Amino acid sequence: MPRSPVRSAHLTRRQFVRGAAALAASGFAALPSLAHARRAAANERLTIGLVGVGNMGSGHLDALLGNPDVQLLAVCDVDAVKRDAARRKAEEHYGGATRSGEYRAVEATNAFEDVLARDDIDAVLIAVPDHWHAIIAIAACRAGKDVYCEKPLSLTIRQAWEMVAAARRYNSVFQVGSQQRSEDNFRHACELVRSGRIGALREVRVGIGGPSRDKQFAEQPPRPGLDWDRWLGPAPWQPYNADRCSGDYNGGWRHVRDYSGGMTTDWGAHHYDIAQWGMGMDGSGCGPIEIVPPPEMPDIRKNPDPDKEPVLRFTYPTGVTMVHGGANGVKFIGSDGVIEVNRGYLKSWPDAIAKSRLGPDDVHLYRSRSHHQDWIECIRTRRRPVADVEIGASTITTCHLANIAFWTGRTIRWDPQRREIIDDAAAARWLDRPMRAPWRLHL
Repeated sequence: MPRSPVRSAHLTRRQFVRGAAALAASGFAALPSLAHARRAAANERLTIGLVGVGNMGSGHLDALLGNPDVQLLAVCDVDAVKRDAARRKAEEHYGGATRSGEYRAVEATNAFEDVLARDDIDAVLIAVPDHWHAIIAIAACRAGKDVYCEKPLSLTIRQAWEMVAAARRYNSVFQVGSQQRSEDNFRHACELVRSGRIGALREVRVGIGGPSRDKQFAEQPPRPGLDWDRWLGPAPWQPYNADRCSGDYNGGWRHVRDYSGGMTTDWGAHHYDIAQWGMGMDGSGCGPIEIVPPPEMPDIRKNPDPDKEPVLRFTYPTGVTMVHGGANGVKFIGSDGVIEVNRGYLKSWPDAIAKSRLGPDDVHLYRSRSHHQDWIECIRTRRRPVADVEIGASTITTCHLANIAFWTGRTIRWDPQRREIIDDAAAARWLDRPMRAPWRLHL
């Protein structure tokens, strides 16, 4: 049975995770900030709780079970069918290494608070819909856990920077699941751009798809085993519909504004992230200063052609323009050449640029060979990971600003230092969203 909540808590994607081998009223509200009282020794396996075992979470489950450096102790999901299947899979995996062939030590729970209350869990991996990220991640930091949170980091700009504040306050190692930072071709593309191989950077084209919208669904009876109230959590109450909560990328919750920012945030958390890495504009206080939308909001699945259609444009303090359009991927356009990068390829014009090697005086960026393993190593060393929460917050801020411009149809002027929309109160209301009582953020 779910516990009664206090709810206080200030390559394809699946190929990657498969290949990578709030606060509760009765219990969690009283849980002290542990400030990482338990630290695994260097030769110990890290103990993990997995929150969310749907599309992405099931891939993370496989990766965790295949990693000898970690031990999975708990799985959490609001869908009993999914969480019980995840527990069985984990226990069968660990049971194979026992003399009896049996293992019955993986907890399966409906409530993330149960996972966070366990002193024997070092870290949590969060793979739930976007509207839940901030509450669970902040609660995890407060409970003394290290965190891996799937992208996009948050539902709003304010939530993202509250997550940064929580990670810093409680000294949590916090990796965001923008795993392209752990792929050589993306890192090398950014190194080449920042080392001046294409001359002065003029424009970046990023193809990712469009924003989410308000959508209506006919009411259906909830399917057995699903805690619909918990699935909604801080989002506004709506009746159940299977399509509303589906993880299908062609529909479902990613297309609904109450739960997600659409492809602008889902893919923007990847490609905007790389674009800003290549620009050197990917940290706190960095970002665009003006966002100009096209006359009409694009379809969520469409990448408009910037040479033929109006597109959303960002302007950065350096004078560089980033364009929301073009083929899926990231294209850096400079005075002396072009670099285009996506999953599985890196190419340039002239060809020699992509093949050139970096010298000792060139820009060398953080090298991570595996996104999961980078997080695990950073938990042991207490170093900040390749996709640290502050970088993730900078990236998702840019994504959200794009959506605010799309939704309002107005030019947005942004102060990246103060994190404020300038002289537009109506647009500024999108910097945060109200949460359905009694859920709230709490540091």
